[in-house]
Amino acid sequence: MRFATLDNGRPDGQLVIVSADGRRCLAAAGIANTLQQAIEQWDKAEAGLRDIDARLVQGEGEALDHGRLLAPLPRSWQWLDGSAFPQHGELMQRAFGLPPIETDRPLMYQGMSDRFLPGHADVPLPSEADGIDFEGEFGVITDAVPMGTNAEEAMKHIKLIILINDWSLRAIAPVEMKTGFGWVQAKPACSAAPFAVTPDELGDAWKDGRVYLPLEVELNDQWFGNPNGGEMEIGFHELIAHAARTRDLVAGTIIGSGTVSNADYANVGSACISERRAIEMIVSGTPTTPFLRFGDRVQMQVPGGPFGALDQKIAKVSGPGRG
Repeated sequence: MRFATLDNGRPDGQLVIVSADGRRCLAAAGIANTLQQAIEQWDKAEAGLRDIDARLVQGEGEALDHGRLLAPLPRSWQWLDGSAFPQHGELMQRAFGLPPIETDRPLMYQGMSDRFLPGHADVPLPSEADGIDFEGEFGVITDAVPMGTNAEEAMKHIKLIILINDWSLRAIAPVEMKTGFGWVQAKPACSAAPFAVTPDELGDAWKDGRVYLPLEVELNDQWFGNPNGGEMEIGFHELIAHAARTRDLVAGTIIGSGTVSNADYANVGSACISERRAIEMIVSGTPTTPFLRFGDRVQMQVPGGPFGALDQKIAKVSGPGRG
């Protein structure tokens, strides 16, 4: 099944199920008004949701208004982002002469979860001097995960898979990291591609808690990279087990993979500017790719469009004291 959320003027929008070609939809009214409701009562709701999906397969449904699409889960109780691609960290360490992070635990931080930007919306940010960067990654949405759930059991709690752009402000991140208290200013709201899909929608591309698909990234209509999600060192089920060691995870928790990165970066490129700059530093000693400027356009999608596309421009925020 493929889910989307339409803007109806309410914070959580209206849940719809979308046809395989992304052109038609049917509301899930009577079963779940929002995706959060569907996730909270998944065991009871799934059969009815699949019945609606079957009607779409038979040709029913109304035209999907892509202009009204929000993020699949416009706000979440919890957003936890991992860093599960070792190549990304190794490149950053080589470029900046940093020592390896000595830990046997998965890397993870808790980020801003009260909003996820729609995949077609402008991204409002205050200053180009902050080092604006994109980070393409995959994510999963879980139902309620009890404290102490192990990795094998965690696989059963993965209900949906999404595509995320985890925006980062690179000039601020090192300053906040030195405090030891984690990121606040360096991590604004993420964006999410419009469709959340059940694992079976990906077929053989979903296995071992990983998405074995390339993530195509373009910057200002120029190819930037297409690294494959299958090179996660730690699968989503293991990230979930790590997060749930000392806490319950509420239904609707989103877990991110971290920036998709591959060992064959020379051929497949990167999913963030910072990694490309690190490669340039390793090769020539100097980074040449600039961070984003207002008006720059970033596009991300998976071939075949199972998640739909992210297609956004960077916009200067206006507000108190900013004109």
